[in-house]
Amino acid sequence: MPHEFAVTVYYEDTDMGGIVYHANYLKYIERARSAWVRELGIDQNAMREAGTAFVVRRVEADYLGAARLDDELTVRTRTESVTGARLVMAQEILREGKVIFRAEVTAVCATLDGQPVRLPAEIRQKVN
Repeated sequence: MPHEFAVTVYYEDTDMGGIVYHANYLKYIERARSAWVRELGIDQNAMREAGTAFVVRRVEADYLGAARLDDELTVRTRTESVTGARLVMAQEILREGKVIFRAEVTAVCATLDGQPVRLPAEIRQKVN
């Protein structure tokens, strides 16, 4: 079942024409992933204290429509696949039920100095 996260477009998110600046879509999906992970009971602060963190390795994005000032958006996040080393998520941003942005995000686990490590088994279970 996909996770849903609400976003309101503020003035600071837009260009002079009132359209959301392209990089802000990546911020919206990052916030949604963070909320999803938190709701699954994964404590990213505890991960960091233990010496690991999630790292985005790859993002493939399609801009399908424009969001504008004061739009109410929904970000949907779902797991595409989980292996011992990576988590692939599908994310969509919708306005009034219509998909305006789509991304596939690959995340891995790494030590704080950037060395890749396996995703902990308890995390793989929670995101599956």
